[in-house]
Amino acid sequence: MTKIVTERSNHNGTRTVPTESVADILERELDPVIHDWMRLVEKQDDLMTIALSYEDRTGHLPALLREVIVRLRLDAGTKAPISVAASHHGDLRRRQGYTVAMVVEESRLLQVCLFTTLHKNTHLIEYNKLLLDVVTIADEVDAQLKQQMLRYMEANAVSTKTDV
Repeated sequence: MTKIVTERSNHNGTRTVPTESVADILERELDPVIHDWMRLVEKQDDLMTIALSYEDRTGHLPALLREVIVRLRLDAGTKAPISVAASHHGDLRRRQGYTVAMVVEESRLLQVCLFTTLHKNTHLIEYNKLLLDVVTIADEVDAQLKQQMLRYMEANAVSTKTDV
C-alpha cells in the first residue's frame, strides 16, 4: 500500500514522495533479505561447520518472514499466534546438528538483515509507525526464537529418553 505524502523541498515548493509500510517493504524485499542473511551466515565460521545446501539453510526463512509481515499487519492489541514455522525450524536445526548458540546466532543475523533492509529504504518508510514496527519485528523474531528453542529442547528431551 503506497501512500503519497507532501513534504517541503529545499526550494520552498512541494513535492510528493511515495511511502510504504514496513510490512510492504519487507514483503517486496523478501528475496534480498534472504540473500543478505545467507551472506552474513557464510561469514560465521561456527555456523558454516554444519554443511548444508542453500535450500536446507534458507528454506525456513520465507515462512518465518511471512509471519513477521503478518504480525506487522495485525491490528494493535491483537495477540500474535504462536509460530508454527519456528517450531518446525527448531526441530530441523536440532536434527541438522545445530547447537542452541547457533540457532540464536541465526536469529540475531535475521534481525540485523531486517533492520538493515529498513535502513536501506528509509526514504520510503512511513515514519509515524517506524518505531512501533521495529519493536514489533524484534518482538516477533524473539518470539520465534523462543518457539524454536522450546521445540529444540523438547526434541532433545525425547531423544535423551529414548537413548536411555
